Amino acid sequence: MDALKFYSYPSCTSCRRTKAWLTSQGVEFSEQHLFRETPDVNELRRILSLTTNGIDEILAKRSKEFKALNIDVEELTVNEFLNLVIEKPKLLRRPILTNGDKLVVGYNVEGLRGITDNKSEYQQQIS
Repeated sequence: MDALKFYSYPSCTSCRRTKAWLTSQGVEFSEQHLFRETPDVNELRRILSLTTNGIDEILAKRSKEFKALNIDVEELTVNEFLNLVIEKPKLLRRPILTNGDKLVVGYNVEGLRGITDNKSEYQQQIS
């Protein structure tokens, strides 16, 4: 398992909530600004390989940028999609977190517990 990588945008509410949760739990992570330091093709391929729903899981379909595209993403090849996201990183949902084996997209406490192996509080809640 790699160190936790946190792809974020500081103005994003979900990113701020996720960062606050990680910090409150004492989880170490490296943060990368999605728009200033857009993941390269290899990073995006790795992220995409960890999804369960493919492109739909990381694509911000409700964003202005997506709506302005006026294209059918389903008709794009993976390479075309990746190049489009590199050109327009606001098409990515955020935050994106990965430890190299698992992926969490958006603010999802259960997912965060799973990716950080911080399950004790969750286990107590379901007991």
